[in-house]
Amino acid sequence: MLAVKTEILSSEYNESLPEAGKKKYSVSEQFRLLAEVTKLRITALVSFTTGLGYILANEGLGINIIYPVTGIFFLACGSAALNHLQEKNLDMMMDRTKSRPLPSGKTGILFYLLVILFFSISGILILLLKTNIATLSIGLITYFWYNAVYTPLKRKSALAVIPGSIVGALPPLAGWTAAGGDITDFRVLYLCFYFFLWQIPHFWLLLLVYADDYKKGGFPVLTDIMNVKSLKVMTFLWIVLTFLISSGIPFAGIVDHLPVKIIMLISGLFLILSGIRFILSGISRKSVFSMFISINIFTLLIILLLSLDKIII
Repeated sequence: MLAVKTEILSSEYNESLPEAGKKKYSVSEQFRLLAEVTKLRITALVSFTTGLGYILANEGLGINIIYPVTGIFFLACGSAALNHLQEKNLDMMMDRTKSRPLPSGKTGILFYLLVILFFSISGILILLLKTNIATLSIGLITYFWYNAVYTPLKRKSALAVIPGSIVGALPPLAGWTAAGGDITDFRVLYLCFYFFLWQIPHFWLLLLVYADDYKKGGFPVLTDIMNVKSLKVMTFLWIVLTFLISSGIPFAGIVDHLPVKIIMLISGLFLILSGIRFILSGISRKSVFSMFISINIFTLLIILLLSLDKIII
């Protein structure tokens, strides 16, 4: 069904482009284009954390996990495409984003509108019909916060990433409520707090490399009010805070098995050692990207370990 829909979308956006810019795309190229439009690497992580919340509340896998995971994933895809549309003029000015489908002319606005409508409406219907009002509400709040709050706010404030990180903190809660979990349960709120904290050094590490590019796009950046060295120190302090909060996960009533607790704590030590190497090294793209990879792998490992704790062990 998705392949058929993609073919229709491909035909629509080719009709929306000037004659010189029209191009026939193969099926694989269409899927790659759709992955770019929906920011698949980010939206896939959203689906993973949604699934994690469900697994934790359900104490294991269940066939119904497909509904919150798919519903939240579709909403995230629609939200991502809308964000592309909102920032199309800014993307044209930045080196790292000017090759995106819209500013590069690979697609037209009509294609984006169709993607936004298809994924947003589909996500809403799945959550409405197959989960519950709490899960649907969390999905809609996340959608609204990303596109109506964070997206315009980051054009005005260099600290927009802090309130913006609420977006990445809510998907585990959506999965949790979809499995019947209490929205006020300390365990899931603690986990959401970790995902909230993790995103901030994640973004600032990118900023250490792409600050000048963000300036080209007209975004206010922290390097406007502090030097790069100070930003690096602040990023390191947030990495330490992320490590400290992650160290509490094994003791927050989320993990059942001792081996998983031990592996998580050891993994945290590797994260803080990576942070120490980062702060002691010079300011180079290599050291920044090394830390960026380390903190992302650590978060993926947390998702994996918490899931395995309920599924396999």
